[in-house]
Amino acid sequence: MMIRKLFLALMVSVIGLAACSVNPVTGERNFQIYGSDWERQVGAQMYAPMKQSQGGEFVLDPELTAYINEVGNRLANQARRQDELDYEFSILNDSSPNAWALPGGKIVVNRGLLTELDSEAELAAVLGHEIVHSDAAHGARAQSKGMLTQAGAVISMVVLGSTIDSQSARQVAMMVPALGAQLMTQKYGRDAEREADEYGMLYMSESGYDPQGAVELQETFVELSKEKNQDWINGLFASHPPSIERVNNNRKTASGLRAGGDMGRERYRQKTAYLQRVKPAYEAYDSAKKAVADDQLDKAQIQLNRAMAIEPRESLFHDLQGDIYALNKQPEQALASYNKAIDANPGFFYGYLRSGQVAYHLDRKELARSNLDRSQQLMPTAEAHYLLGMLDKDQGNMTAAMEHFKAAAQSESETSKAATRELVRLDLQTNPSKYIGSRAAVDDRNRVWVQFGNLTQVPVRNIVISYAWLDDQGQTRQGRKSYAGPLAGGQQDQMSLGFSLSNASELGRRVRVEVIGATIDP
Repeated sequence: MMIRKLFLALMVSVIGLAACSVNPVTGERNFQIYGSDWERQVGAQMYAPMKQSQGGEFVLDPELTAYINEVGNRLANQARRQDELDYEFSILNDSSPNAWALPGGKIVVNRGLLTELDSEAELAAVLGHEIVHSDAAHGARAQSKGMLTQAGAVISMVVLGSTIDSQSARQVAMMVPALGAQLMTQKYGRDAEREADEYGMLYMSESGYDPQGAVELQETFVELSKEKNQDWINGLFASHPPSIERVNNNRKTASGLRAGGDMGRERYRQKTAYLQRVKPAYEAYDSAKKAVADDQLDKAQIQLNRAMAIEPRESLFHDLQGDIYALNKQPEQALASYNKAIDANPGFFYGYLRSGQVAYHLDRKELARSNLDRSQQLMPTAEAHYLLGMLDKDQGNMTAAMEHFKAAAQSESETSKAATRELVRLDLQTNPSKYIGSRAAVDDRNRVWVQFGNLTQVPVRNIVISYAWLDDQGQTRQGRKSYAGPLAGGQQDQMSLGFSLSNASELGRRVRVEVIGATIDP
């Protein structure tokens, strides 16, 4: 026993030594189990679905994207692990003011944040901050600390968005790796935020930017936080809360860096001129989305018309137009709008998904399958899995159908309920005991009963239970009992089997029960 304890202690010690690594940015020793291979793999696997789940990439201004990459790479050239990580920068087509980094150097900045900045130095402060989160392995360190309690999240699935799949609210159950959502939305600790601020400013200075831009950025954030602007609270401030302390820390850091440098105010205004010009279009679009969610379709159409008059090429606008047509029972017009959205941005999943849904209900199965398949390649959703399962079911491919239904059933959504129902419907006839549990029991008079419960959330009826028992003469007796039902999901009931035991303690040895049949309640 003592040897075993010593061995375990030695193993813990070895693991502890292996997990202590030197922070390449600060030079301090940190607890970290996951290395750069893990970071690159996680970043590469999760970057695309994370972007899809937040509006996709902003594609209407390629020159702006090139500019963001230019500034980002200028800063990343100062990163201590520039040759170890794969830095990449994107603009998300989302109005909320936000920016985030995944492990491995995968970084995004939202369209909505770019319209609020005033200089290239402020942009450099945002990107430098996110670069340090990657460079200092903050995501890997956070996962290392939570490994024992969060390891299961690496392979699990979660749903982003609402639990209501109403098209009127345009909510989609998007299935993304849980770890990706965790890393994207996590709130870093104060030490990590302090490191990202301090060393982000150092990278700015080394890149030739004026670190005063980071001071101005935090001053602006503090003022915005006082206004209780909900967009900011739900955006950047949710994971990067501003404070006077951070402003003062940035001032102190700036005082220790080289004075002066590039602010790039005029250059930034030139590069973002298009984005500023179309900002009213996205404001109208956001108002239209809210009106659709509130079932005010006429109001939504007015706002959407304003948006499209300013920028008719935006795929999100055509997607919303398709939703309005669909809600107004105009499926052909809806399909046309979704096709325009796909043409405008063929790399975004939403138009394919909605087109596939409309085509399915129009009984255009080939078009439905094609677009649903493409939407799944870009972003797995419960909705696409469910409809692809129905298409496979109609073609008699029950194995493939069940796989789709199983995937859709993982989400916490209305679609998951429909998928679960179909899954149970297909499997119930061959595996009824998988969905309806049963056991024998005796009452205080030694009469034998069968207790049974519906393990699903789907009502069932016509439950058939087979039972067998050894009578007092040692003869095997058999019988069946039927329960008409319905039995609601999660509910249980019982029936008397019509015989008694002389010794209740022999129940387990002498009685067997099994559910052998059931049907879905229509």
